[in-house]
Amino acid sequence: MKHFFTILMLCLLAFTNGHAQQSNINLAGNWQFQTDPLDKGIPEKWYLQNLKEQIVLPGSMTTNNKGNDVDVNTPWVGGIVDSSYFTKPEFAKYREKGNIKVPFWLQPIKYYKGAACYQKKVSIPKDWKNKPVELYLERCHWETQIWIDGTFAGMRNSLGTAHVVDLSKFITPGEHTITIRVDNRVKDIDVGQNSHSISDHTQGNWNGIIGKMTLTAKPDIYIDNVQVYPDIHKKQATVEVTVYNSASSAKNIQLQLQAAGTNGKAQSLKQHKQDFKAVPGANTFKLRYAMGDAPLLWNEFTPNLYSLNVAVTQGKDKKDEKTATFGMREFKSEGTQFTINGNLTFLRGTLECAEFPKTGFPPIDEASWTEIFAKIRSYGLNHVRFHSWCPPEAAFTAADKLGFYLQIECSSWANQGAVIGDGKPLDKFIYQESADIVKDYGNHPSFCMMTYGNEPAGKNHVQWLTDFVKYWQAKDARRLYTTGAGWPVIAESDYNSTPDPRIQQWGQGTKSIINSKAPSTDYDWADIIKPYKIPTVSHEIGQWCVYPDFNEVSQYDGILKAKNFEIFKDKLQENGLGDLGSKFLYASGKLQALCYKADIEAALRTKGFAGFQLLGLYDFPGQGTALVGVLNPFWKDKGYITATEYSHFCNDVVPLARFKKLVFLNNESMHADIEIAQFSAATLTDVMPEWQIKNDKGTVLFKGQLDKKNIPLGNTIPLGAIQQDLSTIKEPAMLTLTVKVKDYANSWDFFVYPAQLTDVKDVYVTHTIDDKAKQLLNKGGKVLLTLKKDSLAKDMGGDIAIGFSSIFWNTAWTGGQPPVTLGILCDPKNPALAQFPTQEYSNFQWQDAMSHSGAIELNKVAKGLQPIVRVIDDWVTARSLGIVFECKVGNGKLMVSGIDLLTDAANRPEAKQLLYSLKKYMAQDNFKPSQPVDINAVMALYKK
Repeated sequence: MKHFFTILMLCLLAFTNGHAQQSNINLAGNWQFQTDPLDKGIPEKWYLQNLKEQIVLPGSMTTNNKGNDVDVNTPWVGGIVDSSYFTKPEFAKYREKGNIKVPFWLQPIKYYKGAACYQKKVSIPKDWKNKPVELYLERCHWETQIWIDGTFAGMRNSLGTAHVVDLSKFITPGEHTITIRVDNRVKDIDVGQNSHSISDHTQGNWNGIIGKMTLTAKPDIYIDNVQVYPDIHKKQATVEVTVYNSASSAKNIQLQLQAAGTNGKAQSLKQHKQDFKAVPGANTFKLRYAMGDAPLLWNEFTPNLYSLNVAVTQGKDKKDEKTATFGMREFKSEGTQFTINGNLTFLRGTLECAEFPKTGFPPIDEASWTEIFAKIRSYGLNHVRFHSWCPPEAAFTAADKLGFYLQIECSSWANQGAVIGDGKPLDKFIYQESADIVKDYGNHPSFCMMTYGNEPAGKNHVQWLTDFVKYWQAKDARRLYTTGAGWPVIAESDYNSTPDPRIQQWGQGTKSIINSKAPSTDYDWADIIKPYKIPTVSHEIGQWCVYPDFNEVSQYDGILKAKNFEIFKDKLQENGLGDLGSKFLYASGKLQALCYKADIEAALRTKGFAGFQLLGLYDFPGQGTALVGVLNPFWKDKGYITATEYSHFCNDVVPLARFKKLVFLNNESMHADIEIAQFSAATLTDVMPEWQIKNDKGTVLFKGQLDKKNIPLGNTIPLGAIQQDLSTIKEPAMLTLTVKVKDYANSWDFFVYPAQLTDVKDVYVTHTIDDKAKQLLNKGGKVLLTLKKDSLAKDMGGDIAIGFSSIFWNTAWTGGQPPVTLGILCDPKNPALAQFPTQEYSNFQWQDAMSHSGAIELNKVAKGLQPIVRVIDDWVTARSLGIVFECKVGNGKLMVSGIDLLTDAANRPEAKQLLYSLKKYMAQDNFKPSQPVDINAVMALYKK
């Protein structure tokens, strides 16, 4: 019995002490709520009233199904470059109440822009009397104003960090009412309407609080902040500890530091103690902490982390403690490249644009971010740029553990109406936002790079950003700094961010490398970066589109809906092509992957290059719908390229082949210089590169080895050359060269055609339906009409800007920048293509055809006309287009080619071979077109 009472007393004591020492009140749960669209809440003192509705926090108004229905007057945040939705008759049915669908971004189930009030009653324990009290609100959107009972307690407006308010003057034991007014409007501080921190283009302009929400009672002496500055050379860390003394007199304190590795392999480290005097208010103390004889370093391959516990004591009384996670790493520039801990590295990055269709806001849990980063890593990437926004702490934590290099931006895209550096409130905000970001996330080793934000504008933006870079270089050397993502390039930056090194520029159209030059893999960006003495990272490379995946619509089961996809699907069905959606996706996806491969390999082939940032690995749902990802916004692949296939050309080690051309005749030799981009953890030793050439049936035709060698870190490292005689290739062939270096392999398709072709009789080839063609058709003859380049009549498709590549970004945001098509779709087994080996999608043998052709509007020739080679139109217009079709004209048989197969044919082996394939088919008995077409419709194809 005595033993029982002893246990009971201990339990009661534990309960009493636990209650007495309660230091946190969790504010999550039900709150009173009321929107304030007319801004009456402050003058009418709503903070003294009971609000009418209920809402659950953390969350947003939208996740609570609160707000207004979307309509044509919804006050979106974000530029709408193509405003035809609001005026064109074809969108009229989508402007009707009950059937509102917008084409320019994902559509929320509810929308609200303005102020909203959130209110909760809390009971403050007696033992909080005279203690400092802090309100912590993680990830608010956007501005918060706080009242305690009837007294205004403060305002915060950070987009990238928690809103923290000192309530010490307002909180006493007993019951209090907290009222938080959240306002998601752009007011004096204009970060830019297209900034991904606020815009409807991506996460959406939500209103709410989505992370941790607490009231915390602090001791009279507490640790406010810990910053750790690792020095891998001195094997130590400088630790800056900010201690707050809320007393009215100075206090003698001791700081105690103890670090430990988090993976169990690190050396045991000694505790460090140091005495200080803390004056009233904030005090920052600097200490040196020895990291042992062999500290474990952090990088992408071995992301070793340390946990540093910092305690503050007064006499024998431990007042407070805080833990900081950090990594021993040094991310620097060395000449024109980056190093991590002295070893060369190459940034293989993608953008993260704050796209979260389920919730409309970013996750604040580590597991979600771990899943995202793991997916990114599976595609061979090691770097993520957060475009015009800063993620929550959970993202940094996950990136630390997986070894990612992050570029963080200070919540702004000051362009298209906003400016930086011209003395507006944004200038001050960026300095404060950057300071808050560094304070909250600066210890994370993954936080390697920082810019003000994206693509700035303003009369004085260059000088202002130069000063901004210098300020942070002097203040915190743990990361590298540049002006803005994209521009301006200045000598003072630690690295350049510029769009110049990529295969397609804004405004270039079909004059870009991939559209205007004969296919090769022998170009790079050495001349572009030659003037620079610091690293250059290519800005937003790629932007290659793919057709919408209409099966994706069902995945939008959260608060954002793909109504844009519903519009595009309707258009496809209206044009009689609804059954081709999945084929368009696959074929355009294969072309998209080819374009990304070309972009990435060009970067890897450039000597002294520092890295690239893709736009992107996953789709961008806004700006008119930019389907630029091989993954959808849920980070799921679309079925045309796997992570393994992608990582063949995007990885820490990538074999590369320099082909001066990709189309050969069989009286030539194929030559390719083989090199490697090698940015793994260490030198590859005793490597014997292997190569083989297969045909499209998988049969190995040729193979060999290159000289054995050690391969150091770096790129443009020569491995040897492959020279292969092609005289044994008697038939037209699509061949694949694969080069393997240890476990890394990469492949390139190339094409071989016979140098000599037999003559095909009884087929008349012409640029126009001349008298001879008419006579032949009347007599039942065979005619091949091959339209001269630029001769296709505008009303028959001549005004459609066709090209080899996929669509760049999208046609809405670029004003119809060419090309406006997504490659070809064909049946490789069609007998007309028997002598022109192809897949069902565009490969480089089609580059010549697509650059010498016009896309014929088939339904204007004959309703329902089915082509041999179809061109995939932009999903917005979804026209039925073709470049090769057959038909009956009177008594005769006609093959129509929108490709000019005659002009300069001697220097165009692809055109010569395709012409031969069509003629040979036409000479056979199975050339029996069934679709009748009036001769006048055919003659209407070309300009008179």
